[in-house]
Amino acid sequence: MMNSKLSMAVAAAVALFATPFAAQAADMPTKGYYKAPPRSVISYYNWTGFYAGINVGYGFGSSDWSAVPTASNKPKGMLAGGTLGYNWQAGAFVYGLEGDFDWSGVKGSATCAVSFTCETANTWLATFRGRAGYAIDRWLPYITAGGAYGNVKATSTIAALSTSTSKDKLGWTAGAGVEYAFLGNWTAKLEYLYVDLGSSDLGTAAVPNNVSFKENIVRAGLNYKFSGPLFSRF
Repeated sequence: MMNSKLSMAVAAAVALFATPFAAQAADMPTKGYYKAPPRSVISYYNWTGFYAGINVGYGFGSSDWSAVPTASNKPKGMLAGGTLGYNWQAGAFVYGLEGDFDWSGVKGSATCAVSFTCETANTWLATFRGRAGYAIDRWLPYITAGGAYGNVKATSTIAALSTSTSKDKLGWTAGAGVEYAFLGNWTAKLEYLYVDLGSSDLGTAAVPNNVSFKENIVRAGLNYKFSGPLFSRF
């Protein structure tokens, strides 16, 4: 009788001790039903690298002549040239340096005296700018600002006589644009720039004449981003 009571007491103690562990084991997921979280397979366009391309656009602006003869004309015309640049990307932020050199056919004339015609022309234009943008995969909206350097030519005519002077002027530029990577390493962009080359004396020794030149440029560009062993060290 004593042995029977002792056996029952031991069995009850073992059952009481094992109950919490059994409950924890029941709550644990079965190994066969465990699934690892899915891995992302999305890839994003990498904007980092050196690029080169071409651009073409249209410029329109204003030019004021301050002395005799006085004039205010509206130069306009086409521009076309080449582009070089380099981008660095940190997360979604893209920043870089860009330069371009364009032939310019932007010019305009106005009557500035009874029989005078005054013409202002920009024969070439270069810009060197910083860029900063926010990449949305293959789209890159950006802002840009920096220096501008170009030739301003002033010509005045009366009857069969004409005088013409020109100077290379340093100024500034700022604008914005959007670029899209559409095929492999090819990108296309649409850009607006405001250019101010200031004013300079383009008159004669006898008659000084300060001529200003400001323009708005809307242009499109096509670039190719280089990649591979040649540029991997940069």
